[in-house]
Amino acid sequence: MTAPHSTPLGRWNPTVKLATVLVVSTGALLVTDPYTPAIGWLLTVGALLVVGRVPVRTLALAHVPFLVFATSLLVVNIATRPGGDPVDLGLVTVGSDGLTIGAGLAVRTLLVGALSLTVATTTDPVRLMTSLHQHGRLPLTWTYAVLAAHRLLVELPDAWHTIRCAQALRDPRRRHGVLPRSPRALGSAAFALLVGAVRRSERLTVALESRGLGSGPRTTSRPVPLGVPDVVAAVGVLAVAAAVVLAGVLGGWVTGLGALTA
Repeated sequence: MTAPHSTPLGRWNPTVKLATVLVVSTGALLVTDPYTPAIGWLLTVGALLVVGRVPVRTLALAHVPFLVFATSLLVVNIATRPGGDPVDLGLVTVGSDGLTIGAGLAVRTLLVGALSLTVATTTDPVRLMTSLHQHGRLPLTWTYAVLAAHRLLVELPDAWHTIRCAQALRDPRRRHGVLPRSPRALGSAAFALLVGAVRRSERLTVALESRGLGSGPRTTSRPVPLGVPDVVAAVGVLAVAAAVVLAGVLGGWVTGLGALTA
């Protein structure tokens, strides 16, 4: 996968990027029709693929949790919201109100998910925390704590694999190339992973305290710049979002803005 900082989206100042995503996501919650968030989702996915250079497979797998949640919203609203003209879906006939509201909520979920992936897949965690400390005035102790937690999470898959391989070596009944899958073995591995994570977090805490974290002001070895292009990019994204909503109003599918309760 391409390094986040080597793409245009990756070079965008993380604080400005995060603020822009939050503004657009909040605005998306006020739109009740399914067409406006669908256009926004297509634009966001296109930006991730072209400008962010995120691999298609990575983007598709990252969409799975949001797709599952969106599908549940659609099904629940179709099943529980009567009213409107009947719509024949082949096997069942549903009300148009539940279908429209459910589709709006589902597509809106995909849009918010794609916007969150813009930050998650194109932003280096160290640059994000450094930028939030520099430009967002986030306390240094918070940024180091988040980075330490992120490092622990990143190391968990490798630690899990190591524990499982150690179990296989100690199991006299094991078959070559097959890891033990019994509930007892999985539970033991999960407990060992938890204990190891707690011990690593303690070592990180001691290391940070020994280096004087929180004792006073500290310098930044690799500051994250904030320039005019970052602000122009934010204004451009917000302008595109406003243009999509305006097009919906002129097109007639956006009849009003307001919070929609599922």
